[in-house]
This record gives sequence, structure tokens and C-alpha cells, in this order.
Amino acid sequence: MINIKYFFKFAADILLFHGIFMKLTNTSEYALRILTYMAKDPGQLYTAKSLIEKLKISDKYLRRLMTTLSKEGFIYSIQGRDGGYSFKKQPNEIFLADVVNAVEGMDTYAGCVLGFEECSCENPCVMHSTWVKVREEFMSVFTGKTLSDLDFELAKRY
Repeated sequence: MINIKYFFKFAADILLFHGIFMKLTNTSEYALRILTYMAKDPGQLYTAKSLIEKLKISDKYLRRLMTTLSKEGFIYSIQGRDGGYSFKKQPNEIFLADVVNAVEGMDTYAGCVLGFEECSCENPCVMHSTWVKVREEFMSVFTGKTLSDLDFELAKRY
């Protein structure tokens, strides 16, 4: 199990260890925060209001993300006064990379860290050898871990 409290810090630490600072975009970060929060009790129905209050995400941003997450098949929405959001897929079927890919695409993190369109071992940028190692470790964590792999017992923040 991965402790949620330290998971995102771990991802940043991987990058900082290699001398690179990278942060998930707000969109990916919020999508992961929403789903990890919901995954602690996957059978519950979560209202937009409760998610907004607990996660401190604006109403407009949260609803836009929930629409995307619903269209991508992670959650479903129940309309009406007693409505809310619940999981459509089980948390053990949702990989972290799937969430990032759904809201912005993992390609954001797969390319050259300096933004060059063509950056390869044959034609590398100055950061290439360092970034390849970091990217492989980052991709390994995000493609290999599901929401269920996170440690909800120790988490104090989402």
C-alpha cells in the first residue's frame, strides 16, 4: 500500500532527486484528489457540495472535472436532490495514469522536459539522460498503481 499523504510528495521527490522539479497540473492534481478522496469509501454517494467543502476546489472546476470523469467511465452521476457521484469502476481498476490521461493526457509527462519536439538518444537535449530516468520512474509509479493501492488509513489530507 502507498500512503496517500506521501504519494504526491514521493513523485515530486523523485524529480527533485534527479535535479528536476515537476508538478502535476492543477487539473490532474484535482482529479486525483477527488478520486482518492472518494476511494476511501467507494460505496458512498458524494455530493458536489461535500467534495467542494472537503477538497477546497471551486464549484465550477469540480463540476467540470466530474463531468470529464463521468464521461471517461470512472464515476457516475445521480441527478436530483438526493443525487451525487459514485464509482462506476472499482478503485482497484483505476490506475493513476488512467486518471491523468483522461483529464489531460500522459503525453504531457512523456516528452522532452525542455519542450523540444524531437529529443532522443540520437539527438538529445542537455537534460535528456537525466529526464529519461525520471520519466521512466514516474511512468512506472503512475501506470503501476491503482487508487486501491493507496494507504487511506494514514491520510490526513486529500
